[in-house]
Amino acid sequence: MPRSFALFLLAGLLFFPHAARAEVVALDIHRREPFLGGMAFGDVGAYEVIAGVARMAVDPGHARNNLIIDLSRAPRNKDGKVEFESDFYILAPKDPNKGNGALLYDVNNRGNKLALRMFNSASEGNEPSKPGGAGNGFLFRRGYTVVWCGWIAELLAGENRLLLHAPVATENGKPIRGVVRYEMVADKPADSVPLSRREGHGSYVPTDDGLGKASLTWRQRPDDRRVAIPRGQWQLERMTIPTVEQRVPGTLPQIRLHLAGGFRPGYLYELVTEAECPIVQGLGFAATRELISFLRYENGAGNPLAKNGISPIARTHAFGVSQSGRFLRHFLYQGFNADEKDRRVFDGVIPHVSGGGLGFFNHRFAQPTRHNAQHEEHDYPTDIFPFTYGDSLDPFSGRSDGILKRLREENPNLLPKVMHTQSAAEYWHRSGSLVHTDPLGKVDAEIPDNVRIYAFGGTQHGPAADPPSRGVADNLHNPADYRPFLRALLDALDNWVKDGATPPPSVYSRIEQKTLVDWKQANTGFPALPGIRYPDVIQQPAVKDYGDRFRSEGIITLEPPALKGHYVVLVPRSDPDGNDLGTLNPPEVMAPLATHTGWNLRRRDAGAEGMLMSLTGSYLPLPRTAAEMTKTGDPRRSIAERYDGFAGYVRALESACDQLQKGRYLLAEDADRSVKASEKARKLFAGP
Repeated sequence: MPRSFALFLLAGLLFFPHAARAEVVALDIHRREPFLGGMAFGDVGAYEVIAGVARMAVDPGHARNNLIIDLSRAPRNKDGKVEFESDFYILAPKDPNKGNGALLYDVNNRGNKLALRMFNSASEGNEPSKPGGAGNGFLFRRGYTVVWCGWIAELLAGENRLLLHAPVATENGKPIRGVVRYEMVADKPADSVPLSRREGHGSYVPTDDGLGKASLTWRQRPDDRRVAIPRGQWQLERMTIPTVEQRVPGTLPQIRLHLAGGFRPGYLYELVTEAECPIVQGLGFAATRELISFLRYENGAGNPLAKNGISPIARTHAFGVSQSGRFLRHFLYQGFNADEKDRRVFDGVIPHVSGGGLGFFNHRFAQPTRHNAQHEEHDYPTDIFPFTYGDSLDPFSGRSDGILKRLREENPNLLPKVMHTQSAAEYWHRSGSLVHTDPLGKVDAEIPDNVRIYAFGGTQHGPAADPPSRGVADNLHNPADYRPFLRALLDALDNWVKDGATPPPSVYSRIEQKTLVDWKQANTGFPALPGIRYPDVIQQPAVKDYGDRFRSEGIITLEPPALKGHYVVLVPRSDPDGNDLGTLNPPEVMAPLATHTGWNLRRRDAGAEGMLMSLTGSYLPLPRTAAEMTKTGDPRRSIAERYDGFAGYVRALESACDQLQKGRYLLAEDADRSVKASEKARKLFAGP
């Protein structure tokens, strides 16, 4: 058992080199072909796809691997190393000399590639959308080599998901058993649901003894009393694992829970049982570390990016969305940004919409695709101290810690440049304020020099389609688009790393400036809008006790966990329209036609009425005319009063874009797209 799990939570472990090392044993390339038939992207030209399986081996005795929980209990090969495999997928310039020398690693989200969707998002403008994920071609026109690899071992094969095949830990050759909790919620009636809650995910297998003693309960809201469901009313079904040729095989099966009478929408169902055969999930960190270091530093025929035996990669950046952003924060926290030769793995890191959480991706029976939300999955070990990149003090344990503390104390040269980006939804759903305040929300945190924080006001976790729909929420989903900011900031990050060019200043609401406040309506100043319910709940991370072996060994022994207290979250204050103050707002929020929020509520027919609709914001159109404003009692100024016709609205939008461009938060091409997209609003200025 790694003796240092407690140290990784407490901080300060120093690493020492070891003769043996983890390594990429081989890259088995199953596919190497032109991307999109050889389509050219500006001066960079054509790209190619390089895909296959990375075969790796880790020495459990190396100091840089001793934080991987249960690694010492995994089977070893004749060299004493632990073997594992990871799917990989690369998009690289066909001619490396035409690339920009930078690698962008996209931490896949539950096996899915998201960087293209974020940076190459197709939108109205002077560039046509391209097929196959190329979108507007931004990353390819810039010359990035884009890399993905599997890091999650609980995923099922299929639908092009990237998988990690990690070994199972044993104790003296016998299966390891322990308590595991599964929480499920359905948005519509269902006869069965996977224990993982999500389709395409596997689950640890309950033991026979565990099933005999298992507890299945239901409750309407997280704080409600759990109501037991009799054993005779439910059963489990183990599904067959699909096989995929020339890909990493799945590790866990899908297990479905069948319930007599079916599942009620919005209710929380919780199964606590004994399971067996924990996967060494922490190897996902090693897979990322080793693949990126190999592609960057390895010169020779084994590196598929090398030309004439030389790697073209001079800089490496990592980008992760939501769960994948939490992965990056945890990756940094545990010191994995140093490879076994003490070289920096990533020069730049963008944890995007990750909120305040760390993970949690490295403990026994880890379920890495879980997260904490206000309503569902509330009790998983996700939002755990520390939250800040610099050091802060935990009022409950008395510990001082920070996400970058380990790397900083070992060797400051191992620190990457960090751009933490988040939407308004993270403040409501994912404890986003804790990234830049103390744990009790009393003072602003000190931000390290190598860190920037950008809060995209008036946006939700992922932009909704435009025009938006309601789904199972009270209000229309929020379509405000932060993706243009990501493009400008990636340019800034690359220049920061390459040339030392100072990036744009951080932009986020602050306690000192009175733009970051308590979330109650009386404190935010959010207007009383006709027919709109303001939330009376928010996600506040709980301090939980998972048993006395969790902090010291990474083993949960108490499920459900015991509540010890709560950290304090804050939200941006509202302007008279209800839009966020102190944040970096998109042009469509700066020149508003609606109120854009980071919160939305569940409708009655979706169950759990009034709880937050997970990760979703609201789009609340402004009254069109003064007459409509008076008739409905809407306190917000009408569109007609704000702008001198459609031309006046376009001028306001152009002014917003100009301001953002001068601040280096928006590229000229995206300013053009934004103005061109305003054409769809012309109808709002037409007569009745």
